Amino acid sequence: MHIADLRDRRVAVWGFGREGRAAIRALRQRCADQRFTLFCSAVEVDAARAFDATLDVVAGEPDAATLGQFDVVVKSPGISAYKPALLAAAAQGTRFTSGTALWFGENPDARVIAVTGTKGKSTTSALIAHLARALGVRTALAGNIGLPLLELLDQRAELWVIELSSFQTGEAGPLELGVITSLYEEHLDWHGSRERYVSDKLRLADVSRRLLVNALQPALLERTQDHPQRLLFGQPKGWHVSDGFICRGAQAVFPIGQLAAPGLHNALNACAALAALEAIDMDALAAAPSLARFRPLPHRLQPLGEREGFDWVNDSISTTPLATLAALESLHGRAVTVLVGGHDRGLDWTPFVDAMRSAPPNAIICMGSNGARIEAALCAIEVRCPMVRVDDLASAVTEARTRTPRDGVILLSPGAPSFDQFKDYAERGRRFAALAGFDAATITGIDGLGIG
Repeated sequence: MHIADLRDRRVAVWGFGREGRAAIRALRQRCADQRFTLFCSAVEVDAARAFDATLDVVAGEPDAATLGQFDVVVKSPGISAYKPALLAAAAQGTRFTSGTALWFGENPDARVIAVTGTKGKSTTSALIAHLARALGVRTALAGNIGLPLLELLDQRAELWVIELSSFQTGEAGPLELGVITSLYEEHLDWHGSRERYVSDKLRLADVSRRLLVNALQPALLERTQDHPQRLLFGQPKGWHVSDGFICRGAQAVFPIGQLAAPGLHNALNACAALAALEAIDMDALAAAPSLARFRPLPHRLQPLGEREGFDWVNDSISTTPLATLAALESLHGRAVTVLVGGHDRGLDWTPFVDAMRSAPPNAIICMGSNGARIEAALCAIEVRCPMVRVDDLASAVTEARTRTPRDGVILLSPGAPSFDQFKDYAERGRRFAALAGFDAATITGIDGLGIG
């Protein structure tokens, strides 16, 4: 669908976050005099009217009858495609689209690498863009990573690197290359079930001419084995990690100790990025030295520095228990007090609890809405480290200070979303930095967004 196809049709935008605002600007650019309706929360009404005075602004979530009054609804990603009202309106003929789908409609010939995965997709996307630019390729970095595609409407790049969440994978295509970094359990509140989450995530494969997947994940390998042009990273024949190096086959290419982004998982993300470049016939070996200049993304195992004799690490992006385990693995050998818990969306904490049987950290602070559930699971195995439950992040930091030895690490890696206390993970990370005594303003945005 082209944006011009919406001219003279009854069109609504649902959501007034950054994606919604980008959609309104794009619609206005292509259909200047047309009236559009916006569905937003009551607290956003005044801001929406100031943003575009010609909008018909409706406060609150629309029901099926209201949605059914429109030919097309441009939906923001965070609004579940499985809401009963949405499904009922769609059955009656209302078409639902998104900023992502509209951008692809406007750019059918763009050279695109799209990256998804439960974890690693943002860092891998940023790494691909960084490496491509090191080769002199004019590259765009956008999508779920923090820059809606429609904000780059009518701009040109030789290569588009687009991060897609599980909410967006069904709206993309065609792609020169799709990349799937990992596949675990997440976003069950949006998708409704684990199987639907997996199926939605894997819709990326359907629109990818070539598909690059993580060879270290058996379930992912099984689900993608029928793709006619599937490629792998993380296996000895290709890009993988071995003996402290990022390797291509038997060739040691880059020492992982020189990566500013810590952890084995980030070294594997670098392998995915290098393999992606190679898959589209770029010189990955020539690009590899520029890994040393890659700046880690904020809130992703971000070392904040030393205060009061403790090292503070901000991993607020961690929204699954497996991400917390990866963070702890990256700090192996240190005395780590980890802060876990947040918004409870029903994820299974069994893998985390099982890991704590044999390798507990220095201390565990359970917090937030699901803190009690995590605490109960850990108590059931009689975890062999100090543990305490608190209500909020501020209390968690206070407890961590009293339970961490000098030269130890205080790690925020919640394994859960932030919505019980904060607007998003970035706000949570900034608050953690401030509580630790750092200037939260120095936790900057993601380098390299846009075209460069």
